[in-house]
Amino acid sequence: MAYALLKGMKSTRGPISAVLADRGLHPGQDLMLAALWRQDGVTQADLVARLGIEAPTVSRALQRLERAGYVRREAGRGRSRRVFLTDEGTAVRRPVEQAWRNADRRIAKLLGPEDTATLRDIISRLMSK
Repeated sequence: MAYALLKGMKSTRGPISAVLADRGLHPGQDLMLAALWRQDGVTQADLVARLGIEAPTVSRALQRLERAGYVRREAGRGRSRRVFLTDEGTAVRRPVEQAWRNADRRIAKLLGPEDTATLRDIISRLMSK
């Protein structure tokens, strides 16, 4: 079942990945940016906790986003570093979120309203574990 879930997810990532690639982003970096769109100026440790990924992965992704001009990092208290969106990081929100909405519409069209609602419920339960 896990394999089927991953394959299903990959079927939606293609069109999203194309939008990301046009902007110099890699899959997954949109999720990190989304966390910053919800709350800018968080620490790297906050991003680790919010995204549920390892600290080195966050660090590497932030380095790439910084080189691409989407974020900047500033020293915080002690050894912490805060992450802030640049103007480019804020501007990329609209096309990325539009790509997500387009993928959602594609899924809804394939599944229909009842199955879409069921899928949302199942995903919600999986994410709460």
